[in-house]
Amino acid sequence: MNETAQSVSELTRAIKNELESVFPFVRVKGELSNCKLHSSGHVYLTLKDSEAQIPAVIWKSVRSRFPLELKDGLEVIAEGRLEVYPPAGRYQLICTALFQTGEGAQQQALAQLIAKLAKAGYFDPERKKQIPRIPRRIGMITSPTGAVIKDMSDVFARRFPVAELLLYPVQVQGEKAVESILRAIDYFNDPPNPDHRPDVLIVARGGGSAEDLQAFNDESVAEAIYRSRIPVISAIGHETDLSVADMVADLRAGTPSIAAERAVPDRDELMRHIDSLTGRQSILMEGMISGAQLQVDSICGSYAFNRPVLMLGQYDDRLAASEKEMRRAATEKLRQKEQYFDAASDRLGMLDVRRVLKRGFAIVSQNGGYVTSAEALVPGAEIDIEFHDGGRRASVKG
Repeated sequence: MNETAQSVSELTRAIKNELESVFPFVRVKGELSNCKLHSSGHVYLTLKDSEAQIPAVIWKSVRSRFPLELKDGLEVIAEGRLEVYPPAGRYQLICTALFQTGEGAQQQALAQLIAKLAKAGYFDPERKKQIPRIPRRIGMITSPTGAVIKDMSDVFARRFPVAELLLYPVQVQGEKAVESILRAIDYFNDPPNPDHRPDVLIVARGGGSAEDLQAFNDESVAEAIYRSRIPVISAIGHETDLSVADMVADLRAGTPSIAAERAVPDRDELMRHIDSLTGRQSILMEGMISGAQLQVDSICGSYAFNRPVLMLGQYDDRLAASEKEMRRAATEKLRQKEQYFDAASDRLGMLDVRRVLKRGFAIVSQNGGYVTSAEALVPGAEIDIEFHDGGRRASVKG
């Protein structure tokens, strides 16, 4: 036979193209079987009835949208598309939505709301706000009575007692619950008193039936959480419960106690961290001081640092020498001046009149003036004669 045969891949690809184009969307009812959560986060299961079965897959990226707890035997309605998986040579249902049979219009409305919010980006991880690591003030939106408020308060007291706790009491179920929750979120985002604005919000309530948790599946509550400028931690019901508020919140906690733990750091761990940082800082500081001391010692021992001291010593020696020289020069000068003075005194002494008079001379004066010539004297004139040892008065004769 020379007829051209298709390869397995070619045939499978043709079947895949045909099947997926004919069934781009299906809605099928059946019972869950062989539900398995893979380590990748995907869920693999079988959807069956009494006469047939079809393998199905729920990808990790869409699994969080389903509020149902998947388990064998659960009657569901699955929405999705058919896809051929060539490596196994089989077709499977790729689930995009899953509803429990018999839940009626309320469950359908919830599924539609989840799909609407998902399309609008309310669940996108990149838009979620960061929870502050060390909040100073925590706003709690929950019932003022019951175990929730006590459990959270106990956790705060144990882990981080310095945090300021602000409670806005609300109704967590019933007709007025939604309005009460909205009012609390609005208050904390824009409080009349700036000291009432928390760093993080916790929206919490204890477990309950689907009807009890209905307020936290309300679109307006989801909108308020989404628009909150303050990061929101949601802890609605038990860990197995998943509300729309949990999905929109910046962080979902399985229980209110877990929410309290996620909101604040552990005091003991924080103190250990501070002690570690303090120890490291001390070591670094000691190292810096030791290094600086070595630098100071090196500078103090250097020639450049000690040169001024050496120069001062040299200048001190020069000053002492100069002072000695100045004293010697002054003494010599004084001695010379004294000799000169003595010689001058001797010369002046030789000119002393009294010394001349001692050699036999006398001074003649008349009328207060000295007589220096005999012609100046006339007979009978009265004159004064001064000798070295006294004077006499005399008259001129002939």
